[in-house]
Amino acid sequence: MNILHNRIAIHTWTLDTTPLADTLRIARETGYNGIELRHVDFMRCRKAGMSEAEMVKLVRDANIKVAVIGTESGVLFETGDSLKRLLESLHYVSEKAVALDCDVIMVSPGQNAPGGMALANQNLKTCAEITAEYGLKLAVEFNSRHPLINTLATGMELVDAVNMKNCGLLLDTYHLHCSGGNGTSFKDVPVEKIFTFQFSDAPPGPSSQIRQHVDRLPPGKGVAPFVEIFKTLMAMSYQGYMSYEAPNPAQWNRAPDVVAREGLALVRALLAKAEASQ
Repeated sequence: MNILHNRIAIHTWTLDTTPLADTLRIARETGYNGIELRHVDFMRCRKAGMSEAEMVKLVRDANIKVAVIGTESGVLFETGDSLKRLLESLHYVSEKAVALDCDVIMVSPGQNAPGGMALANQNLKTCAEITAEYGLKLAVEFNSRHPLINTLATGMELVDAVNMKNCGLLLDTYHLHCSGGNGTSFKDVPVEKIFTFQFSDAPPGPSSQIRQHVDRLPPGKGVAPFVEIFKTLMAMSYQGYMSYEAPNPAQWNRAPDVVAREGLALVRALLAKAEASQ
């Protein structure tokens, strides 16, 4: 069996309206191998009155691998006090990653107005230097709806410009499809530069149309070429985790354990189909 079958995590945004304690339990009980956490998960715990030590204990006691932790988005294009605050958030999630035996931090470009690739290069390098201090990898995600970092090429341009061993890519099936990519568009990316992977399906319609980020579908329920994507990952011998990230109000209105179980069953079926067709 390909290692991808044993590296499936669930992203907390998929079950966004579910308390973290329940999300952790559901992830474990429905059979996921890991979980992807976000900065906001810790902030919600803090708002609920939990101490930093209690947050770490909550996650550790869930007995499920923390595959990735996301820092706050927008850091790539900030300056001054806003940048300082976001870098402090990066230190915060890095400390949590070390405490939770997680080795990958992800960062997305966010929705703030871009200041150009030179600023993004500079800020990403600073972020990579910070995560390196903690012995962590930093995975940058391109976002198909971002004004600037919206393709695989621009994401790779950032990584190449930083040129640090601990700085690589996060690939996402939704953004790969919505940016006009196909199932093999990332085949020439050095696999050692793909630090983590996210999956959800995209609804029908032109990939260039303006989409909400919460229109994502369970794998195989939309138009993304999953079998080709998974065949490409397998051929590259990708060794990282794959996180099910499918935020959608329709999903949040369903029972979270049903949502989690459905997503896992669907992706396993697609992985099996990809493996059988190699």
